[in-house]
Amino acid sequence: MASTATHCLQFAGTTESTRRGILITCKKNKNESAFKETKQGFVDYDRGQHEVSTKVAGLRKDDIRARYRLRVAGNRFQKDWTVSKVADVVLSLSLRDDVEGVLNRWIGRFARKNFPFLIKRGTIEHCNAVFQWMKNQRNYCARTDIYNMMIRLHARHNRTDQARGLFFEMQEWRCKPDVETYNALINAHGRAGQWRWAINIMDDMLRAAIPPSRSTYNNMINACGSSGNWKEALNVCKKMTDNGVGPDLVTHNIMLSAFKSGAQYSKALSYFELMKGTHIRPDTTTLNIIIHCLVKLRQYDKAIDIFNSMREKRSECHPDVVTFTSIINLYSMCGQVENCEAAFNMMLAEGLKPNIVSYNALIGAYAAQGMDNKALLVFHEIKQNGLRPDIVSYTSLLNAYGRSQKPLKAREVFEKIKVNKLKPNLVSYNALIDAYGSNGLLAEAIEILREMEQDGIEPNVVSICTLLAACGRCSRKVKVDTVLTAAKMRGIELNTVAYNSAIGSYMNVGEYDKAIALYRSMRKKKIKPDSVTYTVLISGCCKMSKYGEAQSFIEEMMHLKLPLSKEVYSSVLCAYSKQGQITEAESTFNLMKSSGCYPDVVTYTAMLDAYNVAENWEKAYALFEEMEANGTKLDTIACAAVMRAFNKGGQPGRVLSLAESMREKEIPFSDTIFFEMVSACSLLQDWRTSVDMIKHIEPSLPAISSGCLNLFLHSLGKSGKIETMLKLFFKMLASGADVNFNTYSILLKNLLSSGNWRKYLEVLQWMEDAGIHPSNEMYHDISSFSQKCCGAENAAVIKERLESLKRKSGDQISAGEPCESRVLS
Repeated sequence: MASTATHCLQFAGTTESTRRGILITCKKNKNESAFKETKQGFVDYDRGQHEVSTKVAGLRKDDIRARYRLRVAGNRFQKDWTVSKVADVVLSLSLRDDVEGVLNRWIGRFARKNFPFLIKRGTIEHCNAVFQWMKNQRNYCARTDIYNMMIRLHARHNRTDQARGLFFEMQEWRCKPDVETYNALINAHGRAGQWRWAINIMDDMLRAAIPPSRSTYNNMINACGSSGNWKEALNVCKKMTDNGVGPDLVTHNIMLSAFKSGAQYSKALSYFELMKGTHIRPDTTTLNIIIHCLVKLRQYDKAIDIFNSMREKRSECHPDVVTFTSIINLYSMCGQVENCEAAFNMMLAEGLKPNIVSYNALIGAYAAQGMDNKALLVFHEIKQNGLRPDIVSYTSLLNAYGRSQKPLKAREVFEKIKVNKLKPNLVSYNALIDAYGSNGLLAEAIEILREMEQDGIEPNVVSICTLLAACGRCSRKVKVDTVLTAAKMRGIELNTVAYNSAIGSYMNVGEYDKAIALYRSMRKKKIKPDSVTYTVLISGCCKMSKYGEAQSFIEEMMHLKLPLSKEVYSSVLCAYSKQGQITEAESTFNLMKSSGCYPDVVTYTAMLDAYNVAENWEKAYALFEEMEANGTKLDTIACAAVMRAFNKGGQPGRVLSLAESMREKEIPFSDTIFFEMVSACSLLQDWRTSVDMIKHIEPSLPAISSGCLNLFLHSLGKSGKIETMLKLFFKMLASGADVNFNTYSILLKNLLSSGNWRKYLEVLQWMEDAGIHPSNEMYHDISSFSQKCCGAENAAVIKERLESLKRKSGDQISAGEPCESRVLS
């Protein structure tokens, strides 16, 4: 047999001879460490900075072919850089610089194995420039892995069209797509919300006889789920199982996220329970989704339990920034600002760095409570920590000023949005409309709506709801009609919330007929009313004393099987109370407790009023004891109702005890409270307590009604505390309290009873000076007193003074003219 020789290109090798012939073998010099990744670290202890980077050497001058080494030998412009060094140099250039010139000076360009590692780093613009340079090299060969990297890069930047273009380009270069190519393309369309395109791509993948991997199905489920199409995502998940590809933890997390995006929170919790049966241990991402769903379902206790379990089992899945942000949102929804602060501080103590979403959640918590100063501090803290406030940050701060009744400050924040090159969105405009509308500036709120349309942002139903609520606060019934007409002209369909706002606005301005007509229109358009709708209607009917209509709405609400809220129960009790139907009120109150809707202080107060109207004092006492046993926090109105029951039921001593308890609990005293306390002192003849009350009443004198003050004056006069009575009167004058004819009448009656006729005459003079003319009865009383009790000398003095007063007042009625005297009981 003739000898055979095998010829190969020889980079480095050996020649072996045999008896049959000469065999030349060529073996490439393998540099196994060329593409090995090495970690390099840098620490600056003085500045507290550190940096860890990954370096790849790549093929260098000694590793390329001999002819290329000869080509660059002696050329001082050719650089034997590592791949990482080339990447650093390219990234330091701007796109206007000569990127290709730098790459053409790199000796490693002759080894195309360096190319995939070269484009692993960098911005998308730099990678595109390097990729274009690669395709112009003579030794370039299209590779699937390079195209896969480029498609994934464009997917991360939501450049779907460019990713699809690369897919077609690689086929033109005779480069066959593999499963990773299709995965990257499905991911690109999923990020853009184009889930139907993703399904079509998967069908193309099956036609190309490429079996989908678990990542393919995960990307497909994510494409459907992120678009809110949870049903299609569930179908893909079932197909995945049917095809023998079992779901992993990533699959379950994507599926839970799909339920969350589709607002199917209960289904997410059910899926989580099924997931536990698969013995796949959840991670932090899983529990974050579950906490979010529990918060949306208002199952706050369960969410807190999961959070606490995460903190206790740190080795398995410890809380991250997303977890703490969800907990801050939870406490914000509950109105517990202190716990929001505690959660934020706990996050810092755990060594986690808050992101912009965390800061926005804390600002939103302060904004909901109108705490603008604290919201502003957090806003400044965002900038101090190197973050840039986004549109949500500005909108939350704007909302904080609106809630704290500072619309001008809210406007300043709105202008800063534009100054900082951010564009106000629909939520920003709605928050500004609410800032003006909630403070009674309806004209300015409407002007913001026009400005919003001029900026190309169409108002939505929230904008209309905000304006309608503002109309109700301002009692402008004409404006309510105008806003509804404007919504109709713009094609904005009112939802249940909008109808509730409009009905409430009509009720607030006393337009009962229009409110009912709007409600009928709502039912005619098949828009289902909710509990708030009936709460507004029932409350409005009770305010207008239309108790029969209120009861009809209650029956309609129960027919629709809508849950009765505490507000509805309170309105129902009020309606029954006004009509004297105490039995029905008690039945409703017991029904409320049996249904699991625990009464609050407003409901208890309504029931107390019902017992007071029915003069059923014993049951009122029992209800008060029930309030204390249940730990119900009393307010001023509830205390007034309880005091009224004590006074009317013959237990005035308990009124004063309750007043002392109010002082300890710092419950503010109202006009009604003072009235009941004065009445209790009169019934007990406890004049010492009456005198002590003056120091408590004095700061509130301008706000107390004349009826209450007159009763207090009469109580002091009746007890013989004439000097104290006059001191209180002088304090009333000094404070600008309402002093009327009845006030002077009480003073005169008590002065005359004590025989102090000189002060009586002075008070008559004060009346004249104040422009209040004394009555004939007052003149007659002092004249009769002078004739019976003063003696001839004093009677003459009194007569002379009375005639002088009458001349000044122009009154020609003689002092001795008979007149029927009124006696103040």
